[in-house]
Amino acid sequence: MTTDTAKRINYVRIEADQCKGCRLCVETCPTHCIVIGSKINKLGYQYARFETNACTACGLCFYACPEPGAITVYKDATPEEMAS
Repeated sequence: MTTDTAKRINYVRIEADQCKGCRLCVETCPTHCIVIGSKINKLGYQYARFETNACTACGLCFYACPEPGAITVYKDATPEEMAS
């Protein structure tokens, strides 16, 4: 499948090992795409995770997060773009 025909989606990548579980991203997401999981990261926190394809790529989670680089928002991304 080429990039031209690949399905494009909105996606949020959350770096689990940088998340401190503050829930600011969860609270600001208007489509409830982010939840706090039950797993614990290396810092000892339950970390946020992206859960649904209802994301509008608004970026509110990115701006709410106090940890630089913990959240990346992809708009109309292909699987190849998200993997990089």
